[in-house]
Amino acid sequence: MRPAEAYARLQGLHRPVFANAEAVAALRLDKTATAHALAGLARDGLIVKLRQGLWAIPNSFGGRVDPLEVLPMLTRPYPSYSSLWTALAAHDMIEQIPRAIHAVSLDRAREMPTSIGTFRVHRVTPELYGGIEGATEIRAGTATPEKALFDTVYLLVARTGHGSLPEIEIPNEFDVEALYSWADRVASARWRTLTVRYLTALGLPPPPVDGAVRRREQARPS
Repeated sequence: MRPAEAYARLQGLHRPVFANAEAVAALRLDKTATAHALAGLARDGLIVKLRQGLWAIPNSFGGRVDPLEVLPMLTRPYPSYSSLWTALAAHDMIEQIPRAIHAVSLDRAREMPTSIGTFRVHRVTPELYGGIEGATEIRAGTATPEKALFDTVYLLVARTGHGSLPEIEIPNEFDVEALYSWADRVASARWRTLTVRYLTALGLPPPPVDGAVRRREQARPS
């Protein structure tokens, strides 16, 4: 099969990231012939090998591969979204550029190196999954500013028992109520209390006295 035909068939998948099995089906070749065809297209700069068995079609020749288009393929069949330091940087809430691409998923926590960077997947329970914007059928969404900050603090607390954050720039339109609504979903009283404590240590106002977080804490027996 000529490279131009193979490339056209891969484009017919109508998504920029694909696995070996999908390439076999699209090219209608056996596994060995497909591997040779993919290697040739990669040498020509038409596709990019992300990791074993996973490939991407850049948005232009020699162009960039969008990490948010790669993320769903790394965690499938579990959903995922960009969060923590990556989302905080995307919202201009921190100045540092994260070395890894941080994501939240219902998948297990793990680190996955690829040719475009290392993805660090952090697991949350279904109750704490959400707060996403910009998701499409082929592209993972990004946590809202409120959810990105919650995810960062909560996962630090859950992992280490304390929070340690760089200077955070809180946007003018930041919704504090939405932030604390996520804290209220934390099942562990200890982690919930620590999460709220470290959020207020950033200079955010505490939850309202009649808010859900405060009501739940007051209702618990001492």
